[in-house]
Amino acid sequence: MEFREKKRWLCFALPLTFTVYTVKEDMITVEEGFFNKKENDCYMYKVQDVELIRSLGERIFGLGTVKCYTGDTTNKELLLVHVRNAKAIKDFILEASEQARMKRRTMNLLDIGAGEMEDAADAD
Repeated sequence: MEFREKKRWLCFALPLTFTVYTVKEDMITVEEGFFNKKENDCYMYKVQDVELIRSLGERIFGLGTVKCYTGDTTNKELLLVHVRNAKAIKDFILEASEQARMKRRTMNLLDIGAGEMEDAADAD
């Protein structure tokens, strides 16, 4: 499955920009620009969390913004701005990123600061 959406203007949801988002099962690609093209990729297994943001204007025109929190070095927060089918895209990214992590056998470890407490106890 693949989603290919264009960034849209908030007013009337017109796709008059030169930004294209492509979401595949293994990677997210953002292509920007008309004269100077810029392409940025993020592997799906690097996506740690996904957030759906829908302002009143976006809800009126059936749009949404998908914010992906990643472990990528170029984009810590990858934004898919003013896209249609935002909820379906968010759900797809969540499911595909989990499958990609299981496929590559990667784990997300959270640093909750427990080591700092042990260091403080050792100092006493």
